[in-house]
Amino acid sequence: MLTITIKQGKEKRLLSGDLLIYATAIERVDGRPQEKNKPGATAIVQTSARQFLARAAWNPLSEVRARIWSFREDEPVDHAMMKRRVRAAIAKRAAAVRAAAPTDLVPVIRGDDDGLPGLLVDSYGGTAGYLICQFQSAGVDAWKVPIVQALLADTGCSNVYERCDELVRKSEGLPVFYRALAGEEPPDHVLVTENGSRYSMDLRTGFKYPKLRS
Repeated sequence: MLTITIKQGKEKRLLSGDLLIYATAIERVDGRPQEKNKPGATAIVQTSARQFLARAAWNPLSEVRARIWSFREDEPVDHAMMKRRVRAAIAKRAAAVRAAAPTDLVPVIRGDDDGLPGLLVDSYGGTAGYLICQFQSAGVDAWKVPIVQALLADTGCSNVYERCDELVRKSEGLPVFYRALAGEEPPDHVLVTENGSRYSMDLRTGFKYPKLRS
């Protein structure tokens, strides 16, 4: 496993709860070359005195070199953690999803708020509809399979689609995808209600169609 050593004094931001590690804060990175070159690889983060700080997702291709998964030394980053965090996020917003109208676009997972940095998931049409996902960091992208498995198991929705913000994905050194990860692709033109506004959208890309003038 990779080990990221933070420069003396730079650990203060992490100790205060900051989840991002920039290149300027890193003293050195130790590990096998294939791990150093792998976006999303799990790393131990330590102080310059070699004291544990966190576990993080490493990305040598991004300005944000690492994103914190956990400040707990006894919490491994594995399939079980991903599924546990997905399940907790779904449970937190389950009432809102159940109460949603068929055209509502409802948040299911919101990145850092749910311990899944860079992951955005929205529900459209309930269990008979679609889960629209954006994997905006190398960490969640590397754990895509267990995340999708958990979404399928805990929402009851069989259609999971990956949309992307191209600028964000490219800044992370990640390939650009628009594709079904499970089930069917959503239609390219649906009526969406979000935050009180109604508009037509292509769920696959997020493009909002202009309103027609009468």
